[in-house]
Amino acid sequence: MSAPLYQSTLRSLPLIARGKVRDMYAVGDDKLLIVTTDRLSAFDVILDDPIPGKGEVLNSLTNFWLGRLAGIIPNHLTGIDPESVVEPAERGQVARRAVVVKRLKPVLVEAVVRGYLIGSGWKDYQQTGSVCGIRLPAGLLQAQKLPQPIFTPAAKAVLGSHDENVDFEHVVREVGPALAEQIRDVSLRIYQLASEYAAGRGIIIADTKFEFGLDAKGVLHLMDEVLTPDSSRFWPADAYVPGTSPPSFDKQFVRDWLETQDWDKTAPAPRLPADVLERTADKYREAKVRLVGV
Repeated sequence: MSAPLYQSTLRSLPLIARGKVRDMYAVGDDKLLIVTTDRLSAFDVILDDPIPGKGEVLNSLTNFWLGRLAGIIPNHLTGIDPESVVEPAERGQVARRAVVVKRLKPVLVEAVVRGYLIGSGWKDYQQTGSVCGIRLPAGLLQAQKLPQPIFTPAAKAVLGSHDENVDFEHVVREVGPALAEQIRDVSLRIYQLASEYAAGRGIIIADTKFEFGLDAKGVLHLMDEVLTPDSSRFWPADAYVPGTSPPSFDKQFVRDWLETQDWDKTAPAPRLPADVLERTADKYREAKVRLVGV
């Protein structure tokens, strides 16, 4: 495994943007280089300590899922080797953690699918009996499996803010009925297929979010990260108990430790101890091994 990468510093390509985890560079006028760093955010604050190997795990898992889902929907991958678009001295920053992708027009809606009642969905249900306008049966428990997966979109927020849960009609107003229905239908189909695959490997996908973009012809593409521990809740099936918040294959160790600190959840965050970094890195790697096998 390579040394942790907190931030890429490529000079051979123009920097377009830095997100919470990913750095994006222009490759000509129609492509992007996306570098998945080892940065970690918690409570919408980017922490100062990278998680060793995290970026490589996220990149590998996304590529794995995009390959499995290619027959369902086009995706942003170009197949161009990321090491071929940077200077030789910069190849270490992109090896195993970067992709060259089509430059698409993002659809500014988070396509969230929930199969279990947890997180903000659980909070909404407790208050209203619904999630994103979808009425659910009474008496459901925290983390309970839903009668069927539901599409519960969110409006994308600016960096550092929470995405806002919205109903399907909001998506219709934003992108039109035909595209809204296409996004909903393909999101539910992807979730169903991925959930069945993961279940065979001892992982419950409680919920996940997808991002989509349009090419110059208006064709919908799956983009960004797909079915990773950062964009999904992965639970070990053997530890799942309805009525509790199950352990997850992600940054839960970090969140739990931060909750014990005297911190107001604004930057800067407390520095992470070595054992928290190591246990979090182990969880990311375990998710990859379970799903991909290597």
